[in-house]
Amino acid sequence: MHAKDIMSAPAYTVRADAPVAAAVDLLERQSITAVPVVDEGDVLVGLVTEGDLLRREAGGTAAADIGTRRVRDVMSGRPVMAWPDADVADLAAVMVKYGAHTVPVVVDEQVVGVVSRCDVLRTLLPTDAAAQREAQRRLDTYADGRHRWPVCVHDTIATIDGRFDDDTERAVAEALVRTTAGVTAVRVVTPTG
Repeated sequence: MHAKDIMSAPAYTVRADAPVAAAVDLLERQSITAVPVVDEGDVLVGLVTEGDLLRREAGGTAAADIGTRRVRDVMSGRPVMAWPDADVADLAAVMVKYGAHTVPVVVDEQVVGVVSRCDVLRTLLPTDAAAQREAQRRLDTYADGRHRWPVCVHDTIATIDGRFDDDTERAVAEALVRTTAGVTAVRVVTPTG
């Protein structure tokens, strides 16, 4: 599995010259803990986190300064980055090594997504519910957005319910579910009648 498979996209970003209040508002509105910071050309230049903002406030900066401070004044420098094809296990190792909680995913220095520790954990330690959601998403995508084959995951065993047009369609559907993180086996139940 790769970063592009688990990243949140499109990513929310904030400009380096934006007021700090804009970053605070974005974090609050989107219920996120960090946001990539970009320059006027949308090139990644930093990351601003709740921790950055708390450290700034704990350092004695007056709340009255919030209107004059800019994101560039409080952001962390250039963050750990990943590319879309980065392996999730490698990404997890980098997050641990550098203490990164949020990693922007970039293509040509442009932010295309964001991966959080929670995203990685869901992949490495998936629950049945998470595996079921991902397996269903894969099947629905394969069926051009239609919900043709309901899937249920229980104790890591996936059960696909439905009819297939041919053996190839069935084999592809089974492979899509079998390769879902958190699935160890696949059963297919075809309705009778």
